[in-house]
Amino acid sequence: MGLSLQQFAMVAGAHLLALLSPGPDFFLIARIALLRGWRKTGAVCFGIACANGVFIVLAVGGFAALHRHGIAFALVQAAGCAYLFYLGVLMLRHARAASIAAHVQDDSPASNTGAWPTRFAMGFASAILNPKNALFYASLFALLAARDAPFGAQIVYGVWMFAAVFGWDLLVAMGVGHPAVVARFTRHGAAIERVTGVVLLAIATSVLTMLAREWL
Repeated sequence: MGLSLQQFAMVAGAHLLALLSPGPDFFLIARIALLRGWRKTGAVCFGIACANGVFIVLAVGGFAALHRHGIAFALVQAAGCAYLFYLGVLMLRHARAASIAAHVQDDSPASNTGAWPTRFAMGFASAILNPKNALFYASLFALLAARDAPFGAQIVYGVWMFAAVFGWDLLVAMGVGHPAVVARFTRHGAAIERVTGVVLLAIATSVLTMLAREWL
């Protein structure tokens, strides 16, 4: 399979840091967990993970088909690097503390959650309609392809990412009910975004350098 522990650590670390940075999915989970309890939020978390799984499958399949198609493949890899670089710069420039309470309103759609399928659909729709998710996975797997990660290894990475999304979202759902956890996350939110930005910039720069050496 050719699974590299160093490469796995890089990918898993970048993915985990991206999860730590609050986005629409994070605040949807927080709203429902605070209003309905973390147990009823499990369906939302699973829906979000499944939507991420769709993007992962599309990314792995797409780059498997495009692999080694000359300049077109290199351009896709460069575009992926550019997007991660852009995300990194945004996180460094606009890092801020995330206020969970400010995103929770009793009259929000989350307060009208129904049965399990409804909550699953809410989570799935939140993640599948977020273009940043699609671009992030496409960029990350473009970098893996640039580093000649075997197809089997990419499958392992994809399974890990799916599990990480689901696990992290469940932890968020359980944690938002504890004031101490919320306060700590709010206090360190800006620092988390800055670290994530630095890591994404480092990965993008590394792969762009490798592509430049290969093609220039």
